[in-house]
Amino acid sequence: MSRCLVTGGAGFIGSHLTERLLSDGHEVVVLDDLSTGRKGNLSAVKDHPALRLIRASITDPQAVTEATAGTEVIYHLAAAVGVKLVADDPARTIETNIQPTETLLRAAAAGGQRFFLASTSEVYGKNPKERWTEEDDLVFGPTARPRWAYGCSKAIDEFLALAYCQKYGFPVIIGRFFNVVGPRQVGAYGMVIPRFVRAALDGEPLQVYDDGSQERCFAHVGEVVDHVVRLINHPGASGRVWNLGADEPVTMRELAETVVELTGSSSAIEFVPYEKTYGSNFEDIQRRVPDTSALEGLLGTAPSMPLREILADVIAHARANRTGR
Repeated sequence: MSRCLVTGGAGFIGSHLTERLLSDGHEVVVLDDLSTGRKGNLSAVKDHPALRLIRASITDPQAVTEATAGTEVIYHLAAAVGVKLVADDPARTIETNIQPTETLLRAAAAGGQRFFLASTSEVYGKNPKERWTEEDDLVFGPTARPRWAYGCSKAIDEFLALAYCQKYGFPVIIGRFFNVVGPRQVGAYGMVIPRFVRAALDGEPLQVYDDGSQERCFAHVGEVVDHVVRLINHPGASGRVWNLGADEPVTMRELAETVVELTGSSSAIEFVPYEKTYGSNFEDIQRRVPDTSALEGLLGTAPSMPLREILADVIAHARANRTGR
């Protein structure tokens, strides 16, 4: 069994990964400043003897040094995430996503830890292909549009990780997450499914941006975490980028309609312009669908839980955790 560091381990995906690692018998150090993560996400394991929580920022080099000491595996999930957060504060996005990654990579180069970097489908930018493979071009918009700051910063993280892997020879795996969803995800930073579910349960309108024709794919966090763990333990995964997500697209209008149906809600669907939430210089991506054939070729599987099952899980969790009802 290994001692693992999970940066951002009190966040949505990070907390699920932390639970999985503890259940597998590993020791886990969580480094999280709780700015977007929550201690409540770790409530099920808060008293686990193999868990240690360090409440500090990933931008604090001393905290990073303390957290990495004695570890064998680093899962780097801490980042500035969410379209709304990125649009509101692109400087924070860049500062949080780049320098701390290099600090962690330096630690791994010295200590020889296995290193998983959580990246994002945002790195593909507005590549016009129907499905994106890991070798496709990255196509960003102008620097005057802040939404591209996130994808650009994570692309630099990827360049750094692969360069350190090549130079120092320690195992590095990069996973590009595509719309990972499930229990404990919140809608405060623009995540669409928790926004829709909360609105439907409260009888409020589900706000769909533009005409709702944008296409996305959604993968359950449990399946994604399982594939992360399998990748970090597979000798053929190192030094490469892997798409991590489901590959069945749905439009945002269809998604809203399905949420209304499954919740039995009387909520209306309301179409709103992007400018109302993100400002006049926001630019969206019309279609985001991964090609997961490389992942399937290595591991034999890719995330495949049907959307309706994912939504049922999210809705059940939301109902069980509604306050004052």
